[in-house]
Amino acid sequence: MLAKLRRRIRTLAKPKRATHSLTFFKTGPGQYGEGDKFLGLTVPMMRLVVREFRDLPLPDAAALLASPWHEDRLVALMILVEQYRRTPAARAAIFRLYLGHTNRINNWDLVDVSAANVVGAHLEERSRKPLYRLAKSKSLWERRIAIVATLHFIRRNQFEDTLAISKILLGDKQDLIHKACGWMLREVGKRDENVLREFLDEHAATMPRTMLRYAIERLPDRQRYLALK
Repeated sequence: MLAKLRRRIRTLAKPKRATHSLTFFKTGPGQYGEGDKFLGLTVPMMRLVVREFRDLPLPDAAALLASPWHEDRLVALMILVEQYRRTPAARAAIFRLYLGHTNRINNWDLVDVSAANVVGAHLEERSRKPLYRLAKSKSLWERRIAIVATLHFIRRNQFEDTLAISKILLGDKQDLIHKACGWMLREVGKRDENVLREFLDEHAATMPRTMLRYAIERLPDRQRYLALK
């Protein structure tokens, strides 16, 4: 099945789009996606592939996740998300596979499509300690997984971990972490504006500017918070 899946992905390759993706996903020397390789598939194309191969065995999903091709890894993660949703008996194994391969979940779209739906979902009724270990990781992508995973909790009006991990990441040097934290804080504000404002009242003056801008995007008085910088 894995060989058939790989062939299917390659029949959909679009070289012109692949060239654009090299720039869009910052694959140049010293950039966050340095060295990544693209085939040029669109997300709708990959979703069709996922539907066709959604029963891919976990060892094959792990092998696909090890691929040097970005779209292979994204399809693998989308399959894992689908299997986690549909197959309760496999959830623990999927969670372990995911955390065992974070070095292959190495761009923002790979994190964003999967972290909440696997890591966040798995920890909903378990200890959240793994998130705090990830938040303190040297890996940019593990730190992003930590904060984006909390979207699962936000959707259930549980904000404590989002706020706590955002505090841990206030001093982070990476813009992709600033954006992710600001995004999650904005999501908190959609559900409880007072919770967001309490966080901003305490931290707006010291938050990275990008994090702050993302967090206050929907607030009518956002200039008041920007003036604190």
